[in-house]
Amino acid sequence: MKIIAGLGNPGREYAQTKHNVGFMLVDALAARWGVTSWQEKSEALVAEVRRGAEKVLLVKPQTYMNESGRALGPLMHFYKLEPEDLIVCHDDMDIPCGTIRIRKKGSAGGHNGIKSILAHVGDEHFARVRVGIGRPAPGWTVVNHVLAPFAAEDAPKIQAAIEYLLPAVECIVDDDVDMAMNRFNPKKQKKKRVAEEKVSESE
Repeated sequence: MKIIAGLGNPGREYAQTKHNVGFMLVDALAARWGVTSWQEKSEALVAEVRRGAEKVLLVKPQTYMNESGRALGPLMHFYKLEPEDLIVCHDDMDIPCGTIRIRKKGSAGGHNGIKSILAHVGDEHFARVRVGIGRPAPGWTVVNHVLAPFAAEDAPKIQAAIEYLLPAVECIVDDDVDMAMNRFNPKKQKKKRVAEEKVSESE
C-alpha cells in the first residue's frame, strides 16, 4: 500500500497559488485514474484507488501547509505503513519554475510542510516529488511568493511539469523510486558541456 500526499492549503483563495502545486498534482492523478469520491479522514481529504495489486491512497491534508504532518502521521500509523510507503508531492523554491526533481529521502530544505512531516513520521526515507516554483522576485517575501498565483508566463510551465510527472508517480508506485529517478529526473548536462568544450579547443 502507498500514500501519495499532495501538500497545499485548503480553501478557494489558495487553490491556484504556488504553494498548492502538490494539491494540483494529486488532483491531476485523481482525474487520470478516474477518482471522483473523496472522504474526510485524519484532517485530510482521502481517496482510495487500486493499481494492480497495490492499494493507493491519494491524500490532501486540510491542516494548512505548515501542519501537513499532523494529517499524515496518524494516517501512516492507522494503516501501519513505513516511511518508504509515502510519496509526497510539493512545491520547491530551490529549483527553477516548472523544473522537476524526484528524491527518495532528504532534509526539509527549509520547506515547512516537509519539516512537519519529518517531525510526525520521524524518518526522512520517503519519496519527494518536487515541482520548482523559483525564487521570490526582488522586494517579495517568501510568504508573498508562495501564496501568489503563477505569473501568466509560468502557468503553462507548471501544467507541463504536472503532466510530465503523472507517469513518474505511477512509476514510483508500480516499480520504485530509483527507477522513477533514473527515468524522469532531468539529466545533468555537465559531462556533455565538458566534451563540447574539449572539441572546440581541439578545432
